[in-house]
Amino acid sequence: MSIEELLSHIPYKTFIGNIQVNISDVIQSSSDNTNPNALMWISVKNIDLIPKVKTGIVIIPEGNEQLLQKNCQYIISENPRLTFAASLNILFPKQLNYTIEKTAIIASDVKLGNNVGIGHHVIIEANCTIGDNTVIEHNTVIKKGTIIASNCYIGSNCTIGGNGFGYEKDSDGDLQLIKHIGNVIIEEYVEIGNNTCIDRAVLGSTLIKKHVKIDNLVHIAHGVIIDENSLIIANSLIGGSTKIGKRVWVAPSATIINKTTIDDDALIGMGAVVIKPVQKGEVIIGNPGKPLQKK
Repeated sequence: MSIEELLSHIPYKTFIGNIQVNISDVIQSSSDNTNPNALMWISVKNIDLIPKVKTGIVIIPEGNEQLLQKNCQYIISENPRLTFAASLNILFPKQLNYTIEKTAIIASDVKLGNNVGIGHHVIIEANCTIGDNTVIEHNTVIKKGTIIASNCYIGSNCTIGGNGFGYEKDSDGDLQLIKHIGNVIIEEYVEIGNNTCIDRAVLGSTLIKKHVKIDNLVHIAHGVIIDENSLIIANSLIGGSTKIGKRVWVAPSATIINKTTIDDDALIGMGAVVIKPVQKGEVIIGNPGKPLQKK
């Protein structure tokens, strides 16, 4: 693909160089590169690398034109990482499997949209809805009443809509399971990794809103609400009835106590244990989790 063709599909500010050059490879930015057709990107944190790269097609932050080298082609961007990500999507389009494997077990009343992909040994129970262009990978179980919107991706070995972990002692002191009769609703453009569990609500719905991204090995308990564009990273545990706002980052192995609130744009640090509400834009670290004090 030529640079000219690529630029018609990606966000960028301006271009400096020969727009007819073809892209033959994508590499990590390196001063050792000798391939003039290799695409790479340089972040704001690594601006000192710009004059050291002597050849290639380089995506760089704007405002660094004084560092350019004559044998490179430059795609100048407000957000080089986003431009690079968009380039990868164009150069290596995702090949999704929009077929339904014969080994899948799907209840007769399930509503399937168009171009749905369902992998081997997937189970979809009664009264579920799967939207257009959604893919569910091998061995995943979608429990009854779950609603998954269009353009979602669910990885392998997940369980969506299982009963939550809720018990109460009876008169003999024995633990009795509280039946969860709600469901799980997953909105458009949500992506969920492998081996993740999302429990249905006791009443109402566990709700995953648009564009949320959930990593592998995550547990999301009953009645949780995760708002748009938040990221939940591997090994995280979200306690029941927690509300997570927009654009929240929950780092690996973080734990959030049940019935708490994480406001918009907060960041929960790696391994943090959150036991109190988190305010908008706060960074929480440690056990117990406390706001990071900025100096």
